[in-house]
Parts: sequence; C-alpha cells; structure tokens
Amino acid sequence: MHWIAPAKVNLFLRVLRKRTDGYHDIFSLMQKISLHDELIFSSRPKGIVLHCPGTNLPADKSNLVFRAAKAIFDYCNYVRGMEITLIKRIPMTAGLGGGSSDAATTLIALNKICSFKLKKSELIKIGSKIGADVPFFIFGNAALATGIGDKLKHLRKLPPLNLLLIKPGFELSTKMVYKNLNLRLTSGKNNYSIPRILDLSDIIQVLHNDLESVSMKIHPELADLKKLLLSHGALGALMSGSGPTVFGLFRNGKEARKALEVIAKEVSGQYKVFLAKSL
Repeated sequence: MHWIAPAKVNLFLRVLRKRTDGYHDIFSLMQKISLHDELIFSSRPKGIVLHCPGTNLPADKSNLVFRAAKAIFDYCNYVRGMEITLIKRIPMTAGLGGGSSDAATTLIALNKICSFKLKKSELIKIGSKIGADVPFFIFGNAALATGIGDKLKHLRKLPPLNLLLIKPGFELSTKMVYKNLNLRLTSGKNNYSIPRILDLSDIIQVLHNDLESVSMKIHPELADLKKLLLSHGALGALMSGSGPTVFGLFRNGKEARKALEVIAKEVSGQYKVFLAKSL
C-alpha cells in the first residue's frame, strides 16, 4: 500500500519565548505542499522492518518512521509486524518537515491498514511524543500552530499557492539555529494574532520568519537566494522553518514554471530547485 507524505512551509513563524522546559513557544502559519515522500507498507508476521533506499538514513529506532510504527503498535497492543519502505523526495534537514510528515503518515496509514480505528485526536497525542511538527501533519493541510507546535487551529481556506523552492547543498541544525536566537526566558503570556487572510496579497504581507536572521548570519547566501526568486517574478520570498530551504510565491503556476526554467540553469549543480503547490 502506497501513501504520500507531503512537505510543509512556514508562511509565518514567530518564536515567542524559550520555556523553562527548554522548548520554544511558537506562533506559526503552516501549509502542506505537493512536494512529497512516499511510504510503502506490507504486512509481516512480526517485527518492524524499515528500508530507506538511496539514503543514509538509519533504519532503526532512531528513525521517526520506525518510532511512529512502534508507538502506534504499542498503543494498540498490536502483535503482528510491518515492512515499510521510505522513498525520500523531500530534502532532509531542509526546514520542510519531511521526517515529521513521514512519521505522521505512518501513524495515519497504520491506523487504516491495521483497522485500529483511533480518532485523529488520539493519533495527534501519539504523534506529539515523536516530534513537535508531527501533530500538524495529522491535523490538516493548513493550520495556525501555537505552543511548541502542538496546539493547532483550522484556518479559513487559504488561497491556492504556487511555489518555487531552492534547497542549498548545506544543512542547518534546528538546535543550533534556535540556540543562536536571542530570546529572553519568560513564562509570560503573548496575545499575538495574525491578520485575516483572504487572498494571495494578504499572504505576501504576512510572510515572516524569526529564524531567518540567525540562519542568514551563518549563511549569507540565503539572502541572495531570496533576491534571486524576487528578481524572477516571485511576489514574496521566505526561508521555511530553520532552513536552509528558501521559497518564493508566484502569481500563478505559469510564472512559477517560467522562473524554474531560468533559475534551474543559473544554480545548476549548486542547489536543488522544486516546483510545488499548496494542498
């Protein structure tokens, strides 16, 4: 059985505070996109066997897919097993949530395949113990995320988005980026709110990422990638999550494809370029 695990972008990301437990409270507008990994599931008598062809990903309990499968099997006292093949298309450590999406899709898929009949709220509860972004990928296509990313709110249907993503060859550690973000330790309340979003121009207006300034100090070329997207027709550009992937939003698919043709030639061999739409 084949299942799709979509990537996400953060259209808006504020890091509100560092909590006393070491985590960070955020305020983020998250959107799933069409760039995706693929997961193939096949029943086996016992045990979890994971394959990650073409990658250097571990295939043991340190892999989020393996952890998700074990977590739902333990939760449901399931005694049989599953063979899982993960086909990676979402770049790793890219700020696109690929690992979290793979884990969430594993929970959703196994709930269906094994007829566990768990409610979405139960899957989110299991997923929250695996990773901060996992609940979002279970929750829906777009959401306003608060807390550590585990408190989710549905939004009025967002306008369709056409994106071009550029993934540099280097990686950025989420832990390092957060560590270099200058925040005051506080337990105070924050009543931050996001404006109403009715059309594409509203999204362009709210594009923001608190982590961008930190990542750009480490890798100044990220600012050049934003400029590159804007110079080829993007209405707005932003780094997603802790980076280093940068995306541009275009008026329509035709303009995004036109930019892809030019930019792909300009950065050939240096960066990966992806065309995507919002889900």
